[in-house]
Amino acid sequence: MSLFIWIFSALSGASSVIFGAVLAHVLKGSIDISDLERIETAVFYQFIHTLAILILAIKLKNRISTVISWSIYFFIAGVILFSGSLIIYTFTKIGFLVFITPVGGMLLILGWLNLARYRP
Repeated sequence: MSLFIWIFSALSGASSVIFGAVLAHVLKGSIDISDLERIETAVFYQFIHTLAILILAIKLKNRISTVISWSIYFFIAGVILFSGSLIIYTFTKIGFLVFITPVGGMLLILGWLNLARYRP
C-alpha cells in the first residue's frame, strides 16, 4: 500500500469524524435543514469511500492489480470533488461548486463500476 493512500485514508477518516462532530455539536440548530442534509451526505459518502479505499489498499498489498489501483484513485478523486465541494459550498455558497459535485459523484460510480472488471 502506498504511503499516499495510507495518509489520505487516515486524514479522510479523521476529517469525516470531525465534520460529523461539528455538525452534531456545533452547527445543529444554527444552519438550515438543506445545509445540514448536504453536510450529512458529504460526510456519509466520504466515510464509506474511505473505508472502501482502505479495504482495497489492503487487498492491493497482497496482489498487484491495476483494476484495484484505478478504483482507489477514482474513489480518492471522487471523495475530494464530491464531499469536498458539498462541504465548501455549504459554508461559502460559491456557485460553481455545484458543477463539481456531480463530477465527484461520477468518479465514485466509476470506482465501483471499475471493480466489476476485477478477477480475483
